[in-house]
Amino acid sequence: MDRGMVGSASRGRLNVAVRRDGASAIVTPVGELDHHTADVLREPLEAAIAEGGARVVLDCSGLEFCDSTGLNVLLGARLQAEAAGGGIHLAAMQPVVARVFEITGAEAVFTVHDTLDAALAG
Repeated sequence: MDRGMVGSASRGRLNVAVRRDGASAIVTPVGELDHHTADVLREPLEAAIAEGGARVVLDCSGLEFCDSTGLNVLLGARLQAEAAGGGIHLAAMQPVVARVFEITGAEAVFTVHDTLDAALAG
């Protein structure tokens, strides 16, 4: 399995790392995803999809906050990944982030996994 580091980005309250695991791109945001930090996640997500990573796993274990702008970034990435024949899988969401997806109904359009390992196995 190739678990090499692909890249990372950072701006203030959000850091994003990207790596590959076989056919999946694993994107790991750590911190707060909001209006001010949305591009820090948007750019690596779009790059991962463009580089042939139509199956993207978002490891949400370090994501402490997500507002509507962050949710829109993920919804846009989902559309891009689906157009490329893949999808966005969300893993290990913290309760405060999971609540945003529950309230908005966005959990219904993503494949959500309890753990990163489960997402990679699926």
